[in-house]
Amino acid sequence: QGYLVESGGGLGKPGGSLRLSCAAAIDNFYAYEITWEHQAPGKQRELVAAITSALERRYLNSVLGRFTISRDNDKKMAYLQMNDLRPEDTGVYYCNARTYTPPREYWGRGTLVTVSS
Repeated sequence: QGYLVESGGGLGKPGGSLRLSCAAAIDNFYAYEITWEHQAPGKQRELVAAITSALERRYLNSVLGRFTISRDNDKKMAYLQMNDLRPEDTGVYYCNARTYTPPREYWGRGTLVTVSS
């Protein structure tokens, strides 16, 4: 059994920055793909950024160039650097860790980001 805990959410201003963190209590953290998913109020959750065990990254088009996903396997941490915040970035951000062999998946409880002036 393991778990993920997100932190770093809060109030950000348009054009400002926030850095989300995801602390993992998972064995073999390095083997997991880590994703950050965003759920805006009244909308479905969507993947905004992912980083594989091989450090390959992919992003939702709307955050490309503004958000950066990273990981520190030694510390069992993942991060989402959010720059040039927009009101539509408002919502709950969830950290997910997934491996396929064997199939395992963990979710954090989320951290709320509010972008408002």
